[in-house]
Amino acid sequence: MTIYLPIAELPVSVFSIFLMGLAVGFISGMFGVGGGFLMTPLLIFSGVPPAYAVASVSPYMAASSLSGALSYLRKGMVDLPLAGMLLAGALIGTLAGVFLFLWLRTVGQVDLFIRIAYTVLLGFIGTIMLLESMRAILRGRRGQPPLVRRPGPHAWFMRLPLKMRFRRSRIYISVLPVIAMGAVVGLLGAALGVGGGFILVPALIYMLRVPTQTSVGTSLVLTLVTMAAATVLHAEANRTVDAVLALILMLGGTVGAQFGARAGQTVRAEHLRLLLGLLVLAVGLRVASDLVATPADPYAVTAVEAQP
Repeated sequence: MTIYLPIAELPVSVFSIFLMGLAVGFISGMFGVGGGFLMTPLLIFSGVPPAYAVASVSPYMAASSLSGALSYLRKGMVDLPLAGMLLAGALIGTLAGVFLFLWLRTVGQVDLFIRIAYTVLLGFIGTIMLLESMRAILRGRRGQPPLVRRPGPHAWFMRLPLKMRFRRSRIYISVLPVIAMGAVVGLLGAALGVGGGFILVPALIYMLRVPTQTSVGTSLVLTLVTMAAATVLHAEANRTVDAVLALILMLGGTVGAQFGARAGQTVRAEHLRLLLGLLVLAVGLRVASDLVATPADPYAVTAVEAQP
């Protein structure tokens, strides 16, 4: 069954888009990640223009993080003051990301920017995850205990002025790096259509020494708010949010996440990270190959508005 996307202005197969949402939802539930960093490249591979793929993934990310955020809030596993400081930076970053996106569309370089950014981002994250998981597997085979991050002296940037105590996370640090961290996540979310959780959660755990469950809950709340804001801003400023595409992805993602969560409980954590690292690297290499491949049609015609 084929349906016409009114904003992206192209026909797509409903079944293919639903299966795509189902697959990414399964991966999200299995690995505990948002999935936006996989959904956007997959949409691009299927023929959706990058500008519309990025913007339409934002409501999908907001919807997918809603249930998780509510669950962690009910369990008291969200550090609300920490989320507030992250959100202050994230909203600034989201606004900057949307205007960067708008400027890139104006100069006609948004597609190139998205492909290069995804190649670098996925290659970097995938390599780190792959190396870390392989070290964990080797330690397990040697009978060595897993490395545990314990509270200790913080890095120099945590001792900057404007310190604040976050009781839920049991830390007392400067709010400046926290706000900067939120700004980076907001910028990535708006410009690339990624929730940022796969970057924010490790940063909270390893840089700020926040407990793991609190990190995940706080990250989900931040993802919910920033992706909702990015959806509104993209729809208003760029007119690139395709509600029909987003709805089909949401339906598939909701179903897939349920099965993925069950499957993830049967696999060891280090093996999950290894599989996810390989998957991220594979997608990054696929995006990189499109950058150097010879296009089927080397010429394109673009309508340019006349300047007054």
